[in-house]
Amino acid sequence: MKTGRKLILYIATSLDGYIAKPGDDLSFLSSVEKEGEDYGYKDFIDSVDTVIMGRRTYDWVMKEVPEFPHADKRTYVLTRKAKPDIGNTSFYTGNLNDLVLKLKEDRGKNIFCDGGAEVVHQLLSSDLIDEFIISVIPILVGNGIPLFRNGRPELKLKLVSSKQFDTGLVQLHYESLSGGFSN
Repeated sequence: MKTGRKLILYIATSLDGYIAKPGDDLSFLSSVEKEGEDYGYKDFIDSVDTVIMGRRTYDWVMKEVPEFPHADKRTYVLTRKAKPDIGNTSFYTGNLNDLVLKLKEDRGKNIFCDGGAEVVHQLLSSDLIDEFIISVIPILVGNGIPLFRNGRPELKLKLVSSKQFDTGLVQLHYESLSGGFSN
């Protein structure tokens, strides 16, 4: 039985399963931008107080935006090289599984996995993701960074909801049937 906080992957992907084109190019995401439409992001982000992300994702965000968007959340950037904390952001060099299990035991809101592909792969390999909210962008990019890599265990999911938007984006919300906790 699931208790405590949930780790939720909230991410966008092309129809052919890529979260970025070669060179960390995310330009295809703009094809579904629409004034006044956030695809549920504000409600989702209000439901979390902790963010986990890989260093490459963090570096990309810091290069593209003037201010870190998760500055008000406790954020763990997974990295191999230690760096001093910046406000609520810690550069975590420890074991990802240990971090997630500890965070799930803590009190608070849910935990947001903000990518990237390596982090998602590690979490899936240890069955630590409780829910998946995947926005499918109506484009085939052909090449890039796949959301799901080979070499992970099978994971059965239950569809919680699906939403179709007039931009062609489809948002799928799944819950893990395996419990989301490592055995």
